[in-house]
Amino acid sequence: MRALRDLSPAPWDVAALLPRGEAGGARIDHLVVLGLVAPGARVLDIGCGDGTLLALLRDRRGIDGRGIELSREGVNACLARGLPVIQGDADTDLENYPDDAFDVVVLSQTIQATRNPRIVLEHLLRIGRQVVISFPNFGHWRVRAELAFRGRMPVTELMPEAWYETQNIHHCTIRDFVGLCRTVGAEIEKATALNARGRPMRFAMPWWVWNVMGAQGVFLLSRGEPGDGAPR
Repeated sequence: MRALRDLSPAPWDVAALLPRGEAGGARIDHLVVLGLVAPGARVLDIGCGDGTLLALLRDRRGIDGRGIELSREGVNACLARGLPVIQGDADTDLENYPDDAFDVVVLSQTIQATRNPRIVLEHLLRIGRQVVISFPNFGHWRVRAELAFRGRMPVTELMPEAWYETQNIHHCTIRDFVGLCRTVGAEIEKATALNARGRPMRFAMPWWVWNVMGAQGVFLLSRGEPGDGAPR
C-alpha cells in the first residue's frame, strides 16, 4: 500500500458536482462521496441516518441504493424519502451479507461509533468491491489544543456532544485510520482531508499536515494485502 504522504488530495471540483445556484445545498463531505460513486452503482449506505446522503446518490447518480440504520427515527425518515432502508447494527448484522453484494459500500461519519471498527472494515471490504469512508479527525489541531491547554475532551461542530453523551467511542486520527487500512489489507485508491470549513485540502502535502489541519478524512478503499498496521 502507498503511504498516505504519497497520496495527493484528489483534484475534485466540489462546486461542479451541484447544479448551478445550488452549491450550498448539500454537505461538502457528501459531495465528495458523490464524486466517488459511479452512476448506476449498487450501493449500501451503512449508518445512513435520515437518508440525506443516500437520497443525494439516488437523485444525482441514479444508484440502486440500500441503507442500514440503527435508530428507528432514522429508518422512518428514510422511508418517508422513499428509500429502501432496514433497521440494523453495523457491529452485528454485516456478517449476514454475501461477498461482493454491492459495487460500493458507504460508511459516512460512523466508523468511530462502532464497537469493533476493524471487524466492521473487514466486512465492508468483503461486501463491496469499493468502500467509501468518512470520519472526523481527532488529530485536528483544535482537538489537540483543547486537550493540551484546557485538559478537556473537545466539543466541535463535527463532535458536538460532551464526552459523556457522545456516540464516538473510538477516537481515530487520519494517521490511525491509515494504519488500520494496512492491518486489514485495504488499498487506498483515493483520499482527501477536509479543512475546518469543509473544503478539500487540494495541495500535495505530507500526511502529517492532513493529520493536523484536516477536520475530516474521506477515503476510497478496495481490497489489498494485509500489512503490519504500523503508520508511517
